Order: sequence, then structure tokens, then C-alpha cells
Amino acid sequence: MTRAFVFPGQGSQAVGMGRELAEAFEVARHTFEEVDDALNQRLSRLMVEGPEADLTLTENAQPALMAVSVAVMRVLASEGGVDLSKHATFVAGHSLGEYSALCAAGAFSLGDTARLLKLRGQAMQKAVPVGKGAMAALLGADLDQAQAIAADAAQGEVCSIANDNSVGQVVISGSADAIDRAIALAAERGLKRSVRLPVSAPFHCSLMQPAADAMAEALANVTISAPVVPVVANVTASAVSDPNTIRRLLVEQVTGMVRWRECVLYMKEQGVERLVEVGSGKVLAGLTKRIDKDLAAVSVGTPADVESFLKTL
Repeated sequence: MTRAFVFPGQGSQAVGMGRELAEAFEVARHTFEEVDDALNQRLSRLMVEGPEADLTLTENAQPALMAVSVAVMRVLASEGGVDLSKHATFVAGHSLGEYSALCAAGAFSLGDTARLLKLRGQAMQKAVPVGKGAMAALLGADLDQAQAIAADAAQGEVCSIANDNSVGQVVISGSADAIDRAIALAAERGLKRSVRLPVSAPFHCSLMQPAADAMAEALANVTISAPVVPVVANVTASAVSDPNTIRRLLVEQVTGMVRWRECVLYMKEQGVERLVEVGSGKVLAGLTKRIDKDLAAVSVGTPADVESFLKTL
């Protein structure tokens, strides 16, 4: 079966993440220790013990989610000989998950990935004063409907598509007042439901330009190797392997739309039959079923998941 390995983004974090992996596998413990050392922070303790409010902070959630994803990949390699160059056609990740995908595929070192994501989280948080930006999920909307609502709600302010997650789940981002207008418009136009998201900044819109500038500077000083399999980039929904192109697209990703629905459909069009979600939670597997019910998806994040998955190889 032709597979792609995919890596979750923010929102998949939960207190206790990684605990069972660390208890069961030495390679997972070492992965968490390596991230702690790279950040000079006891992130692994925060992952296991919380508090949830601190784990949810963007600057912590981003490297924490990556750490769990990479730990799972290393467990799969040590326990079952999983090798992306042999067992996958593509890797892809949702927003910060793109960094996890690139690390898993050998484009970044683990230490560099952790430091980049810490900086990314800090820069995204600093880009817009708290309360000035917002995000909302438009449930029941397709991309065209959501774009029309965002355009009509903008009224000179920023309001744009942040994530095209699946049919019926599009996320918008921008100025807080514009997002509120969009929610009201969505109700007027008969959408099923629209809700503000509990996030601290308006990700993936032009208000994030200061964060994009910070990431451009950071990425310019980091070594990027060609990944062992192509990554399907968020902003183009197509495969890329060239390090300089990867660097450019990661900068564009900060302000650009996450074209996740298109990424998944692209991988299916290229012959992928099964998506393997690696890390915390089951969000991407759930989205896959809504994007294309004929595309198989499985989540691997616990020792039991690892054992079950390895039997399918």
C-alpha cells in the first residue's frame, strides 16, 4: 500500500502527550531529552504534567507537538525498521507539522527544528497585540463561500482564509472586528455554524508579516538538506525537495493559507492510498475521512498504535 506520513499542527496538544511513549521506549525518552537540551527548557515535563495553559502557549505547543511526532517516527524506525525512503511516497504536515515532517525526513536536525519552532511561536505571538486579532472556523462552508464572506467582512481590515482544512471546515483569520463581522455574515448566509477559535493570535494571514520576517532571518542561518522523500508544502499543495525552495515556502507559510484539503487530494492523485498521522491526537485522520472517504487514514501516537501499525507493514 502506498503511504504518506503526515504530522499534526496546533490544537492536537494535550497534557500527558508523550508519557506512554517515554515510559515504553528509550528512543522516545532520548528524543524528548534532546529537545529539552536544544531549548534549555524542561519542555518534556510540561508535556506530561502541564499546566494546560502553559502547554497551549504557542511557543510551547509548537516544539512539543513536533517532539512527540519525531519520537513516534524514531520508535517506528527502532522497533519496526520504518524508513521513510522505503515506506513513504511523501511527507506533509499541517502548519507547524510541516517542520515535523521535514525533521522526520532529514531536512532539519532535531535541535534546529525545536529552536525554529520555539522562535516561530514567539514571533507569531508578538506579531499582533493580544485582542487585536482573531480566528474563526466557518463550519459548513466550502472555500468559495468562505472567501466571499471574508472579502465582504474585511471592510478595509484584514480578513482572509487561514486554513482550508476539509470540505465544510474553513478557518478565517484577521482583525478581531473583521472576524466578528464574518461570523455575523456567515449566519446571515445560512452556514451551519461559525465559531471564534480559542487562539492567542491570528495565524496565517498578512498580520503575521513580522513573524514571517523573523523566520526568514532564522531560516537563512539554518542548514536544510534535501528530504529523503518530497514534502507536500502547505502553501502550494505540491511536492518539493529543493532546500532553497523549502526555505522560501516556510517563510511564505507564516502569512499564507494552509491548503490542507488540496494537499491531501494532491497526495491521492499521486497514488497515495493511506495517510499515516504521526504524533499527538487524531485530527488529521479525521479530516482525511471528510476530504475523501475512500482514502485510508490511521493515527500512530501511542505504544499500542505503534504495535498495531507495524503489523500492517
